[in-house]
Amino acid sequence: MTLLRDVCEHIRSKQAGPFWVTIDIWFNSRENFERFKDSLGIAPDVFEKLYNTDRESVKKIEVADFNLVKISYPRATPQGGMIERDLHSGQQCMRLLNQKLD
Repeated sequence: MTLLRDVCEHIRSKQAGPFWVTIDIWFNSRENFERFKDSLGIAPDVFEKLYNTDRESVKKIEVADFNLVKISYPRATPQGGMIERDLHSGQQCMRLLNQKLD
């Protein structure tokens, strides 16, 4: 079993404006990038489940030169709202660290 945390050099999340979050996943090698970039472990269904967002709204960009997968999704609530718990979305990537990759 391969976990996302085992094949990443770095993973971060950040705000992408008041209504979106972006998660950047840098794989630790070209081989792992090619092997896992289309894994079901980071598919839109996972974001729907983990982040309470519509899977159809999840956007994925692959940047092969950097072994990077960038995934953006709409926030469940706008940044700075009354129930906001992570204003800059810096902790959102933590939910993905133990995702099983195929």
